[in-house]
Amino acid sequence: MNENLFASFIAPTILGLPAAVLIILFPPLLIPTSKYLINNRLITTQQWLIKLTSKQMMAMHNAKGRTWSLMLVSLIIFIATTNLLGLLPHSFTPTTQLSMNLAMAIPLWAGAVIMGFRSKIKNALAHFLPQGTPTPLIPMLVIIETISLLIQPMALAVRLTANITAGHLLMHLIGSATLAMSTINLPSTLIIFTILILLTILEIAVALIQAYVFTLLVSLYLHDNT
Repeated sequence: MNENLFASFIAPTILGLPAAVLIILFPPLLIPTSKYLINNRLITTQQWLIKLTSKQMMAMHNAKGRTWSLMLVSLIIFIATTNLLGLLPHSFTPTTQLSMNLAMAIPLWAGAVIMGFRSKIKNALAHFLPQGTPTPLIPMLVIIETISLLIQPMALAVRLTANITAGHLLMHLIGSATLAMSTINLPSTLIIFTILILLTILEIAVALIQAYVFTLLVSLYLHDNT
């Protein structure tokens, strides 16, 4: 039971070689592009959503922070498409792997922090010691603020991993219960199947929301350092 439950979280292999890289590179291929002067409805809707998202995230940034707009938009599209593809049957979701989420969170967080220390070193150091702090509490507060700064990328990665993994496990359990009840009690099977459909709709929303939350938090870290 445990093996079947967690089998979907094992990184797949092809002829003994890890296929995670191919799976990570697959979502960008699903983004449609147009070579014509007049776009169709799908391309127009896609461009409108990208423009709306980037405008909302970049509204609070200055000129230096807005140079990250392409990276942040690419990030939210990648995470959203990866999460949605992971909801398909017999598929693999890379965002359930903590190592991959850390690989996304740490460089972005480090880039924002390094930018803050290079351009606004006084303001960056001021975050470690709030104004008006009593002298005896200064060492403790500096340690606490340092830990809170260093734990930010871990919090980003763990949040995304936990939410996506929990949803997949719950869908797997309810799907298994639906299959087991189908030969025992048909009315109960219909009720559980309805719950499964509602949960699938909820997971689609969670996949999009978690992509937005991850990117928004990176944007907030960038805003604090620019």
